[in-house]
Amino acid sequence: MYYLYQFSKMAKYIGIVSLIVTFFSDLMIFKLLCLFSLFAFIEIALNFPLIKCSVLQIIGIFKVKRKFGNEVPSVFNYKNEIEYTLPFEGKWVVVNGCYTKEFSHSWDIPTQRYAYDFIILDEEGKSYRNEFKKCESYYCYDKNILAPADGIVVEISNEAKDSLIFKNGKFFSKSSHIAGNYIVIKHSENEYSTLAHIKKDSITVKVGDSISRGDIIAKCGNTGNSTEPHLHFQLQTGQSFYSSAGLPLKFNNIKLAIAPNYEKYDHRPTMPKEQILEGYISRGYNVFTG
Repeated sequence: MYYLYQFSKMAKYIGIVSLIVTFFSDLMIFKLLCLFSLFAFIEIALNFPLIKCSVLQIIGIFKVKRKFGNEVPSVFNYKNEIEYTLPFEGKWVVVNGCYTKEFSHSWDIPTQRYAYDFIILDEEGKSYRNEFKKCESYYCYDKNILAPADGIVVEISNEAKDSLIFKNGKFFSKSSHIAGNYIVIKHSENEYSTLAHIKKDSITVKVGDSISRGDIIAKCGNTGNSTEPHLHFQLQTGQSFYSSAGLPLKFNNIKLAIAPNYEKYDHRPTMPKEQILEGYISRGYNVFTG
Protein backbone atom coordinates (compact mmCIF):
# COMPACT_ATOMS: atom_id res chain seq x y z
CA MET A 1 0.00 0.00 0.00
CA TYR A 2 2.73 2.47 0.95
CA TYR A 3 4.78 1.87 -2.18
CA LEU A 4 1.67 2.11 -4.38
CA TYR A 5 0.85 5.40 -2.68
CA GLN A 6 4.37 6.77 -3.25
CA PHE A 7 4.36 5.61 -6.87
CA SER A 8 0.96 7.22 -7.44
CA LYS A 9 2.24 10.54 -6.09
CA MET A 10 4.99 10.57 -8.73
CA ALA A 11 3.14 8.90 -11.60
CA LYS A 12 0.31 11.44 -11.65
CA TYR A 13 2.78 14.18 -12.58
CA ILE A 14 4.01 12.14 -15.54
CA GLY A 15 0.40 11.95 -16.71
CA ILE A 16 -0.27 15.66 -16.18
CA VAL A 17 2.89 16.74 -18.01
CA SER A 18 2.14 14.31 -20.85
CA LEU A 19 -1.36 15.70 -21.14
CA ILE A 20 0.05 19.19 -21.60
CA VAL A 21 2.56 17.94 -24.19
CA THR A 22 -0.26 16.40 -26.30
CA PHE A 23 -1.41 19.92 -27.12
CA PHE A 24 1.88 20.40 -28.98
CA SER A 25 2.69 16.87 -30.19
CA ASP A 26 0.80 14.01 -31.79
CA LEU A 27 3.25 11.33 -30.67
CA MET A 28 1.42 8.25 -29.38
CA ILE A 29 3.82 7.86 -26.43
CA PHE A 30 2.53 11.05 -24.80
CA LYS A 31 -1.09 10.01 -25.35
CA LEU A 32 -0.36 6.75 -23.58
CA LEU A 33 1.51 8.47 -20.78
CA CYS A 34 -1.55 10.64 -20.19
CA LEU A 35 -3.10 7.58 -18.57
CA PHE A 36 -0.67 8.01 -15.69
CA SER A 37 -2.78 10.97 -14.56
CA LEU A 38 -5.33 8.39 -13.37
CA PHE A 39 -2.93 7.59 -10.54
CA ALA A 40 -4.13 10.83 -8.96
CA PHE A 41 -7.40 9.05 -8.16
CA ILE A 42 -5.48 6.14 -6.61
CA GLU A 43 -3.53 8.60 -4.46
CA ILE A 44 -6.78 10.22 -3.32
CA ALA A 45 -8.35 6.83 -2.55
CA LEU A 46 -5.37 5.69 -0.49
CA ASN A 47 -5.22 9.03 1.29
CA PHE A 48 -8.99 9.39 1.75
CA PRO A 49 -9.03 8.82 5.54
CA LEU A 50 -6.63 11.74 6.03
CA ILE A 51 -8.63 13.94 3.65
CA LYS A 52 -11.84 13.07 5.50
CA CYS A 53 -10.30 13.87 8.88
CA SER A 54 -8.96 17.18 7.56
CA VAL A 55 -12.43 18.16 6.38
CA LEU A 56 -13.93 17.21 9.76
CA GLN A 57 -11.29 19.33 11.51
CA ILE A 58 -12.16 22.34 9.38
CA ILE A 59 -15.87 21.89 10.12
CA GLY A 60 -15.00 21.50 13.81
CA ILE A 61 -13.12 24.82 13.84
CA PHE A 62 -16.27 26.63 12.68
CA LYS A 63 -18.45 24.75 15.18
CA VAL A 64 -16.22 25.71 18.10
CA LYS A 65 -16.03 29.33 16.96
CA ARG A 66 -19.82 29.49 16.64
CA LYS A 67 -20.29 28.05 20.14
CA PHE A 68 -17.58 29.92 22.05
CA GLY A 69 -16.90 33.00 19.92
CA ASN A 70 -13.91 34.82 21.34
CA GLU A 71 -14.38 33.20 24.74
CA VAL A 72 -12.60 29.94 24.02
CA PRO A 73 -11.21 28.29 27.15
CA SER A 74 -7.77 29.45 28.35
CA VAL A 75 -5.70 29.41 31.53
CA PHE A 76 -7.10 32.85 32.27
CA ASN A 77 -10.80 32.03 32.12
CA TYR A 78 -11.01 28.30 32.80
CA LYS A 79 -10.31 26.20 35.87
CA ASN A 80 -10.42 22.40 35.66
CA GLU A 81 -13.40 20.80 37.38
CA ILE A 82 -11.39 17.63 38.02
CA GLU A 83 -7.83 17.08 39.25
CA TYR A 84 -5.70 15.28 36.67
CA THR A 85 -2.51 13.27 36.99
CA LEU A 86 -0.07 12.24 34.28
CA PRO A 87 -1.35 9.30 32.19
CA PHE A 88 1.82 7.22 32.49
CA GLU A 89 4.38 5.82 34.91
CA GLY A 90 7.85 7.28 35.43
CA LYS A 91 9.48 10.13 33.50
CA TRP A 92 8.31 11.06 30.02
CA VAL A 93 9.26 14.07 27.91
CA VAL A 94 6.82 16.61 26.54
CA VAL A 95 7.72 17.00 22.84
CA ASN A 96 4.64 18.96 21.79
CA GLY A 97 2.26 21.13 23.72
CA CYS A 98 1.84 24.01 26.12
CA TYR A 99 -0.89 26.39 27.29
CA THR A 100 0.51 29.30 25.23
CA LYS A 101 0.23 29.98 21.51
CA GLU A 102 4.00 30.02 20.98
CA PHE A 103 4.55 26.50 22.27
CA SER A 104 1.12 24.99 21.61
CA HIS A 105 0.60 21.58 20.03
CA SER A 106 -1.83 22.98 17.43
CA TRP A 107 -3.13 26.42 18.42
CA ASP A 108 -5.33 26.90 15.34
CA ILE A 109 -7.09 23.55 15.81
CA PRO A 110 -9.41 24.24 18.79
CA THR A 111 -9.69 20.65 20.03
CA GLN A 112 -5.91 20.16 20.05
CA ARG A 113 -4.95 23.64 21.26
CA TYR A 114 -3.88 22.31 24.66
CA ALA A 115 -2.96 18.78 23.60
CA TYR A 116 0.34 17.12 24.55
CA ASP A 117 2.60 14.55 22.93
CA PHE A 118 4.74 12.49 25.27
CA ILE A 119 7.72 10.20 24.58
CA ILE A 120 10.69 8.84 26.52
CA LEU A 121 14.20 10.11 25.76
CA ASP A 122 17.50 8.72 26.99
CA GLU A 123 20.39 10.82 28.35
CA GLU A 124 21.66 11.38 24.80
CA GLY A 125 18.37 12.83 23.65
CA LYS A 126 17.37 9.78 21.61
CA SER A 127 13.91 8.22 21.64
CA TYR A 128 14.96 4.78 20.43
CA ARG A 129 17.71 2.18 20.42
CA ASN A 130 18.84 0.05 17.48
CA GLU A 131 16.65 0.18 14.34
CA PHE A 132 14.55 3.37 14.06
CA LYS A 133 11.99 1.78 11.70
CA LYS A 134 10.87 -0.75 14.32
CA CYS A 135 8.28 0.41 16.85
CA GLU A 136 9.76 -1.96 19.41
CA SER A 137 13.00 0.08 19.36
CA TYR A 138 11.33 3.09 20.95
CA TYR A 139 11.55 3.50 24.71
CA CYS A 140 7.90 4.46 25.17
CA TYR A 141 6.45 1.74 22.95
CA ASP A 142 4.28 -0.78 24.82
CA LYS A 143 4.53 1.20 28.07
CA ASN A 144 1.43 1.38 30.27
CA ILE A 145 -1.08 4.17 29.68
CA LEU A 146 -3.01 5.18 32.78
CA ALA A 147 -6.35 6.83 33.41
CA PRO A 148 -5.63 10.49 34.28
CA ALA A 149 -8.69 10.72 36.56
CA ASP A 150 -11.85 8.86 37.51
CA GLY A 151 -14.40 8.62 34.74
CA ILE A 152 -16.51 6.59 32.33
CA VAL A 153 -15.22 5.26 29.01
CA VAL A 154 -17.47 6.69 26.28
CA GLU A 155 -15.61 5.85 23.08
CA ILE A 156 -12.93 3.45 21.88
CA SER A 157 -11.22 2.76 18.57
CA ASN A 158 -9.00 -0.30 18.34
CA GLU A 159 -8.79 -1.32 14.67
CA ALA A 160 -5.58 0.32 13.46
CA LYS A 161 -2.17 -1.27 13.06
CA ASP A 162 1.02 0.65 13.80
CA SER A 163 2.02 3.22 11.20
CA LEU A 164 5.20 2.69 9.17
CA ILE A 165 8.13 4.88 10.24
CA PHE A 166 10.45 6.58 7.74
CA LYS A 167 13.22 9.18 7.92
CA ASN A 168 12.72 12.91 8.40
CA GLY A 169 9.41 12.60 10.21
CA LYS A 170 7.66 10.76 7.38
CA PHE A 171 5.20 7.95 8.05
CA PHE A 172 2.44 5.91 6.46
CA SER A 173 -0.74 5.52 8.48
CA LYS A 174 -2.74 2.30 8.48
CA SER A 175 -5.67 3.95 10.24
CA SER A 176 -8.90 5.59 9.11
CA HIS A 177 -8.57 8.13 11.94
CA ILE A 178 -5.72 10.56 12.55
CA ALA A 179 -5.71 9.52 16.21
CA GLY A 180 -5.28 5.87 15.32
CA ASN A 181 -6.50 3.76 18.22
CA TYR A 182 -7.83 5.91 21.03
CA ILE A 183 -9.87 6.08 24.23
CA VAL A 184 -12.25 8.90 25.22
CA ILE A 185 -13.09 9.21 28.91
CA LYS A 186 -15.87 11.35 30.39
CA HIS A 187 -14.70 12.86 33.68
CA SER A 188 -17.52 15.38 34.17
CA GLU A 189 -20.30 16.92 32.11
CA ASN A 190 -17.83 19.38 30.59
CA GLU A 191 -14.50 17.55 30.65
CA TYR A 192 -13.49 14.62 28.47
CA SER A 193 -9.99 13.30 27.84
CA THR A 194 -8.66 11.61 24.72
CA LEU A 195 -5.62 9.32 24.74
CA ALA A 196 -4.45 8.48 21.22
CA HIS A 197 -2.01 6.47 19.04
CA ILE A 198 -2.58 3.43 21.26
CA LYS A 199 -1.16 0.02 20.40
CA LYS A 200 -3.62 -2.31 18.70
CA ASP A 201 -5.38 -4.83 20.95
CA SER A 202 -3.81 -3.31 24.08
CA ILE A 203 -6.92 -1.51 25.33
CA THR A 204 -8.08 -3.12 28.57
CA VAL A 205 -11.39 -1.26 29.00
CA LYS A 206 -14.65 -1.08 27.07
CA VAL A 207 -17.32 1.55 26.50
CA GLY A 208 -19.42 2.01 29.64
CA ASP A 209 -16.68 0.97 32.08
CA SER A 210 -16.15 3.11 35.15
CA ILE A 211 -12.43 3.58 35.70
CA SER A 212 -10.31 5.07 38.47
CA ARG A 213 -7.33 7.35 38.37
CA GLY A 214 -4.16 5.35 37.74
CA ASP A 215 -5.86 2.31 36.22
CA ILE A 216 -3.90 0.73 33.37
CA ILE A 217 -6.13 1.22 30.33
CA ALA A 218 -3.84 0.56 27.34
CA LYS A 219 -0.30 0.48 25.94
CA CYS A 220 1.55 3.19 24.05
CA GLY A 221 1.65 2.57 20.29
CA ASN A 222 2.24 4.22 16.94
CA THR A 223 -1.16 4.20 15.24
CA GLY A 224 -2.70 6.95 13.13
CA ASN A 225 -0.83 10.12 12.16
CA SER A 226 2.26 9.31 14.15
CA THR A 227 5.87 9.84 13.09
CA GLU A 228 7.07 7.58 15.91
CA PRO A 229 5.58 5.88 18.99
CA HIS A 230 4.18 8.42 21.44
CA LEU A 231 1.15 9.23 23.56
CA HIS A 232 -1.17 12.03 22.48
CA PHE A 233 -3.24 13.34 25.40
CA GLN A 234 -5.79 16.13 25.45
CA LEU A 235 -8.68 17.47 27.51
CA GLN A 236 -11.79 18.73 25.71
CA THR A 237 -15.31 20.04 26.33
CA GLY A 238 -17.14 17.14 24.69
CA GLN A 239 -16.77 13.66 23.26
CA SER A 240 -16.02 14.70 19.67
CA PHE A 241 -12.36 14.71 18.65
CA TYR A 242 -13.14 17.30 15.97
CA SER A 243 -15.77 19.73 17.25
CA SER A 244 -14.99 20.05 20.95
CA ALA A 245 -12.97 22.92 22.36
CA GLY A 246 -9.66 21.98 23.93
CA LEU A 247 -9.21 22.70 27.63
CA PRO A 248 -6.02 23.78 29.40
CA LEU A 249 -4.72 21.07 31.72
CA LYS A 250 -3.46 21.74 35.21
CA PHE A 251 -1.88 18.61 36.62
CA ASN A 252 -1.86 17.58 40.24
CA ASN A 253 1.39 16.72 42.03
CA ILE A 254 3.83 16.93 39.11
CA LYS A 255 7.47 17.86 38.73
CA LEU A 256 9.41 19.18 35.75
CA ALA A 257 13.07 18.75 34.88
CA ILE A 258 14.93 19.87 31.79
CA ALA A 259 15.31 16.90 29.44
CA PRO A 260 19.04 16.17 28.89
CA ASN A 261 20.21 16.90 25.33
CA TYR A 262 16.68 17.74 24.26
CA GLU A 263 18.04 20.04 21.54
CA LYS A 264 19.43 16.94 19.76
CA TYR A 265 15.88 15.67 19.39
CA ASP A 266 14.12 18.96 18.74
CA HIS A 267 15.74 22.26 17.71
CA ARG A 268 12.69 24.40 18.52
CA PRO A 269 12.94 26.83 21.46
CA THR A 270 11.50 25.90 24.85
CA MET A 271 9.86 27.97 27.54
CA PRO A 272 12.15 28.87 30.50
CA LYS A 273 11.16 26.77 33.50
CA GLU A 274 10.61 29.79 35.75
CA GLN A 275 7.94 31.08 33.35
CA ILE A 276 5.84 27.90 33.40
CA LEU A 277 2.76 28.27 35.58
CA GLU A 278 2.49 25.91 38.53
CA GLY A 279 0.82 22.64 37.59
CA TYR A 280 1.23 23.23 33.87
CA ILE A 281 3.78 21.76 31.47
CA SER A 282 5.53 22.65 28.22
CA ARG A 283 7.67 20.96 25.59
CA GLY A 284 11.29 20.14 26.29
CA TYR A 285 10.79 18.95 29.87
CA ASN A 286 10.79 15.62 31.64
CA VAL A 287 7.54 15.39 33.59
CA PHE A 288 6.74 12.99 36.38
CA THR A 289 4.59 12.59 39.46
CA GLY A 290 6.24 14.27 42.41
